[in-house]
Amino acid sequence: MNICSVRPEDLMNMQHCNLLCLPENYQMKYYFYHGLSWPQLSYIAEGENGKAVGYVLVKMEEDPDDVPHGHITSLAVKRSLHWCLSLAQKLMDQASRVMIENFNAKYVSLHVRKSNRAALHLYSNTLNFQISEVEPKYYADGEDAFAMKRDLTQMANELRRLPTMGESGRSSRSSAGLGRGGWPREG
Repeated sequence: MNICSVRPEDLMNMQHCNLLCLPENYQMKYYFYHGLSWPQLSYIAEGENGKAVGYVLVKMEEDPDDVPHGHITSLAVKRSLHWCLSLAQKLMDQASRVMIENFNAKYVSLHVRKSNRAALHLYSNTLNFQISEVEPKYYADGEDAFAMKRDLTQMANELRRLPTMGESGRSSRSSAGLGRGGWPREG
């Protein structure tokens, strides 16, 4: 299994994974919007066959009056995998690290269905998200959502203590750079 930065050619696999895993689905232009706006933030997990087994779709919130923070738009991991919570944690932690490194993010937010016990367990017990509010009828079917936040201060402090010895050990599609076939870059 390989976790790497999302490239344009991964979007169909991401959308397919989304359709299999989640009731909230997005048009392809929404994936492109994330990829073009924040190319280093979203990640895909690929199985040995190169097919997507999970992904995290991430953006930075753009309110200039607020502290820098990211938002998890979508996290999906195929349920058939016995290690899906571990994979979800790895995807979330990788996205959080890159938010800190590239945007100095102070926290990350997300929404989760009140009925999604597995996700609530992951977010609350494993990733230390806190419920910040309930958003009534947030989802298209009328279900309420918990708005949750994860403080990234501790992770940022840990990252500052790490030696800065380059990007060894990372995939060529890691947060260090997308290389050939990546998203168009400014400049």
